[in-house]
Amino acid sequence: MQTEHERGAAPAPPPRGRRGRRTVLVASALVVVAAVAVVGALGLGGDGAEDGSSAPPRSGSTVPVTRATLTERTTVDGQLGYGTEIPLPVKSTGTVTWLPAEGRTVERGGTLLRVDDRPVVLLYGTLPMYRDLGPTAGTRQDAGTEGDAQDKGDQGRTDDTSGAPAPSGSPTPGGAGTGAGETGGTLRGMDVLQFESNLAALGYTGFTVDEKFTDLTARAVKRWQTSLGLPRTGTVGVGDVVYSAGKVRIGHAGVRLGSAVTEDVLTYTGTSRKVVVNASAAEDSWAVRGAAVTVGLPDGTSVKGEVASVGKKATAPEEGGGDGGSGAPTVPVTITIKDQKAVGRLESAPVTVEYVGRERADVLTVPVAALVALAEGGHGLETVDGRFVAVKTGLFADGRVEVSGSAVREGMKVRIPE
Repeated sequence: MQTEHERGAAPAPPPRGRRGRRTVLVASALVVVAAVAVVGALGLGGDGAEDGSSAPPRSGSTVPVTRATLTERTTVDGQLGYGTEIPLPVKSTGTVTWLPAEGRTVERGGTLLRVDDRPVVLLYGTLPMYRDLGPTAGTRQDAGTEGDAQDKGDQGRTDDTSGAPAPSGSPTPGGAGTGAGETGGTLRGMDVLQFESNLAALGYTGFTVDEKFTDLTARAVKRWQTSLGLPRTGTVGVGDVVYSAGKVRIGHAGVRLGSAVTEDVLTYTGTSRKVVVNASAAEDSWAVRGAAVTVGLPDGTSVKGEVASVGKKATAPEEGGGDGGSGAPTVPVTITIKDQKAVGRLESAPVTVEYVGRERADVLTVPVAALVALAEGGHGLETVDGRFVAVKTGLFADGRVEVSGSAVREGMKVRIPE
């Protein structure tokens, strides 16, 4: 009788403990592989990132390291307008009988206001009117009845006191101002030259534009006075004209019709719109005369501007203001706009001013999103083969960042983590 062993019975299965140990070993190996992958992704591999060791590539888009110029731009609030209103230096005395409308533009030869029903005329210049201009006591005031008759027949008369009359003949050749009209004490000075330049620009010629007020100058003045409806005296009173650097825009009136002339009878501004920014006195290094800026308008468009002036006196915020008086001191920065047409019809509006702060030229850059935080501290970049290289960051601007380091080079592909 055969035993079970002799009949070829299957051997007994191995003890369960041996299979269990094999299963545990396989599972442990998988855990170790997963742990290594996690360590590589987090940059925990010690010096492995520097010696070229790599982990399996991960998903995500790749971008190249590029060389470019990064520019930091800052935006501040500003106010569009015509600038601060300045009192007109009116020297006339008497009663105000006519005032222009606010916002009106007055050019050379135009009437600013009327005092005792006499026009006060705008002329261009920087030297204030400080004395009467006319023939002196020793100067012959009349060139004879024939000269006056000729003056009355000259062109240049106009009924509109705000317009420039037509030219009245050709200028006298050089030396024409040195005739009989210069006998005695002739009035001289830079104010004479300034006035004669305006008179000639308005079309009243026939004299030499120089520093001498001659009889020929007086003749031209008489023709000008006729066009203004004034007596033909040939003398310009100290209150008859007001000088400015150019055409002006009328501001508000400080008096009413029928009142006496005062120092603030009428204010004015320039005719070009500009922007005023109250810049922080601690952060106004950008505000340098001639610096280029970009002005953002309320409709979303922008125009180019230029810093024209910077205030030298810092002003602390007023108590009780919107910020409770806790803001930093500010200085006024005036910005001019060359292309006035680009501003449209806006006369006053809140705007933004963008200026260039810091700038880094010809540096290596990557998108900010490509930066990863390394476990050992600082930032790094992930290469396409899964390596992590440490980098030093510099200027952040326009969604990019300056990077540097021994392992970073132009054109190198780096991954943007998902």
